[in-house]
Amino acid sequence: MSKTELVEFIANKAGLSKADAARALDACLEGITSGLKKEGKVALVGFGTFSAKKRAAREGINPLTKEPLKIPAKTVASFKAGSKLKDALN
Repeated sequence: MSKTELVEFIANKAGLSKADAARALDACLEGITSGLKKEGKVALVGFGTFSAKKRAAREGINPLTKEPLKIPAKTVASFKAGSKLKDALN
């Protein structure tokens, strides 16, 4: 499902215009992003938990030249599905 399809779904389900649904989705995504930046974790009970995890620096290999290269440490987003989401998919 693309973002456009999700906006259409939200608009139909909530009885909103597509513009209002798009603003609501953008606000939700912005809230999740800022929550991860500030606290490192956003929990939506029943749906799942977004968390920010630190990935250590490591060595990699350039596939073209086979030369070793250093991959810097960085923080990545992670998602763990909640029980209601897992049950809905089974």
